[in-house]
Amino acid sequence: MRRFLAAMFLSGFVAIAQAQVVEVEGVKFEPTIQVGGQPLQLNGAGVRTRLMFKVYAAGLYVPQKANSAATLLGQKGPRRVAIGMLRNVDADTFVGALNDGLKANLSEQQLAGFKAQIETLNANFKAVGEAKKGDQINFEFTPDAGTRIIVNGQPRGAAIAGESFFEAVLRVWIGDKPVDADLKKGMLGG
Repeated sequence: MRRFLAAMFLSGFVAIAQAQVVEVEGVKFEPTIQVGGQPLQLNGAGVRTRLMFKVYAAGLYVPQKANSAATLLGQKGPRRVAIGMLRNVDADTFVGALNDGLKANLSEQQLAGFKAQIETLNANFKAVGEAKKGDQINFEFTPDAGTRIIVNGQPRGAAIAGESFFEAVLRVWIGDKPVDADLKKGMLGG
């Protein structure tokens, strides 16, 4: 009986430990969230570093956890990339990095197919202006609304239709040529 109770206690402790908030460089990521009325799980989180500077912490929320980029890219339904800014970044620099990530992970044909969506994404982010240290920026997808940029809880700019577009944007972080290999590893749960 003692072993049974000890095993129950231990399994309960593990479940509680797994459901705790994850903190990366002071940015907190809840273990579960709701997007579009559906529960999502934190798949993993990490830090985007550029030229030795920590730029932001990012977490990936998905319907089903996985450690494979291909599996995560193939999931359907609501998803979110949650970003906590660790330094100020002007809109042109942020947009430039996003566009570089898209160019590195998509073919010329795919880029041409997403031209209008990429222009809308760029315009949305430029309208935000500078991303300031402490800002919370979400790239959020729901089948009904498409991809939205949400800054400090407020949607910014026009929604961008197409689940395939969100998957293209997600490749910036977890594609074959991610903007930061260590961040990709963190977002994949490693």
